[in-house]
Amino acid sequence: MTSHEPESTVPSPVSMHRRLLLRNALLGGGYLSLGGLTARSLFAQGDETAHLPAATGMHHPATAKRVVVIYALGGLSQFELFDEKPLLQERHGEDLPASLLATGQITTVTSRQGALPVVGAVAEFESCGHSGQRMSNHVKELKRHADKLAIIRTMTTDSVVHERANVSFFTGTQVLGRPSMGSWVTYGLGSDTKDLPEFVVMLSGRQDASAVNSRMWGPGFLPGKHQGVQFRSKGDPVLYVNPPKGALESRDGMLEGLEKLNEIEAERTGDPSVHTRISAYEKAARMQLSVPDLVDLKNEKDELLEAYGADRKDGSFARNCVLARRLLERGVRFVQMIDSGWDHHENMPKAIETKTKQTDKPIAAFLDDLHERGLLEETVVVFAGEFGRTPYCEGRFSKNSYGRDHNNRLGSMWMAGGGVQGGVTHGVTDEWGWATVQDEVHVNDVQATLLHTLGIDHERLTHRSQGRDFRLTDVAGRVVQQVLGRAEVQPKNAWGLPVGPPNTGSTQNGNAG
Repeated sequence: MTSHEPESTVPSPVSMHRRLLLRNALLGGGYLSLGGLTARSLFAQGDETAHLPAATGMHHPATAKRVVVIYALGGLSQFELFDEKPLLQERHGEDLPASLLATGQITTVTSRQGALPVVGAVAEFESCGHSGQRMSNHVKELKRHADKLAIIRTMTTDSVVHERANVSFFTGTQVLGRPSMGSWVTYGLGSDTKDLPEFVVMLSGRQDASAVNSRMWGPGFLPGKHQGVQFRSKGDPVLYVNPPKGALESRDGMLEGLEKLNEIEAERTGDPSVHTRISAYEKAARMQLSVPDLVDLKNEKDELLEAYGADRKDGSFARNCVLARRLLERGVRFVQMIDSGWDHHENMPKAIETKTKQTDKPIAAFLDDLHERGLLEETVVVFAGEFGRTPYCEGRFSKNSYGRDHNNRLGSMWMAGGGVQGGVTHGVTDEWGWATVQDEVHVNDVQATLLHTLGIDHERLTHRSQGRDFRLTDVAGRVVQQVLGRAEVQPKNAWGLPVGPPNTGSTQNGNAG
């Protein structure tokens, strides 16, 4: 096994920075010889972001090259959108059976409430597409894409608390400080673009949403260049990317000087973060030219913007969808759109109508646009929130006004695009919408499946930190083969032999009861 590290970054003990020398001495020579070489052997192409060509994937042939995560921050209600429950309509106003409460976790808010009346959704459902997916009138534009969607009704997570559930969805664990999904993907596959960040984050909805946190796109212990770059909806899209007036004339000379100083520092200390800093300066310089052109929608046709429900200046979710397509066209690997305002503890019928009016048309137009440009077949699109909602009412109860509390035992989400089998409803929930009956899908399973479409084995994409190997799915996760297309390649071991049962493309449809 040989090292691919450039000689200039391996300092002698004499020139090594004192703190770096002490750290390496404490870790021991075995770590230096084995740990460092092991990390490079997995991605043996010299640079930790250039592991394998994106077209072939890391561990098996990929069905997708890039990812878009549309995140309904607050926890969308499955009952009003994707999981029809006639029994809740029949028992509207009755107390939820005590036998159910003994089997699940409820928040302290509703545990103090006393009565927990069952509440049926103010929504009409119909069968959509050739597949007959049951979807509500709140997503009337999305309905025409029913045959492209794999709807998962049994997504579970480990907490009913927003912060913990959000961190779990994006980092695979409730433990703080771990890398986010986008960081893991770009760490594993590298970048397809030189002029833009490989991982971009856009926010919409309530700007005071307390649950929005940079941990949802942070790099954790991975190199800093894998952090998500937030594009702002107002003002400069990226902070400090626009140079001060008159600075462009002196920029090249300044960058050249910085590069020389950093190279001296890298040779003297052997600190790998110095090369990360050099790369950041170089990319920032290129972004000064590429980002303004990216966010300028003047060349987008009026009819296309109308289809999205966007204009050329607003900072809405619809405009973010247009920018997401433009980012994908330019080779950005991972786009994360976080839309807040889905935490409906009261006045659910009005609140869900408001949110879906803001999001349904743009999402449907986004899928149309990707399909027409040939991007959907190589892009996985995920729509989810951190958890689902309860079948009982929280707060003031009436026939046409009610709220729902958090339910981490099940929630609905969907996937579409590269490698995903459309027209599938996966997972069976009980007739009360309280628990999973068949095919539970944990958030770690979602992450494993997402990585699988990109050609990555979630158990083999690891990074050593603090003496142990970490991965996105922590110590769990399985690929949900039932939502992947029949063309999905069966995983193989190091000797090229099939691993596990063959993928049959079978699906689970409908509800129990």
